[in-house]
Amino acid sequence: MATIRVRPKAEVRDPQGEAVAGALRSLGMDVADVRMGKEIVVRFAASDESAARAAANKMGDELLANPVIEEFAVQVVQVVQVVQVVQEAAE
Repeated sequence: MATIRVRPKAEVRDPQGEAVAGALRSLGMDVADVRMGKEIVVRFAASDESAARAAANKMGDELLANPVIEEFAVQVVQVVQVVQVVQEAAE
């Protein structure tokens, strides 16, 4: 499983983030800046963490992020390890 976080590049204007920042300020919150993005969680099979990271990066490069205006970051979670931790906690 991988989480791919996509957001506008720093040099690209973010109208959605600007709107949220304005709304937060109107509520009396001291907000300097807001950047909006999206988080995509993908479950898939991979032989190891390196292969999973490579696959998730390919997904980001080829489909999930527009390289002209967006950047992305990948976080790989090994589901097997998560299940083991839950099982250990239950014992």
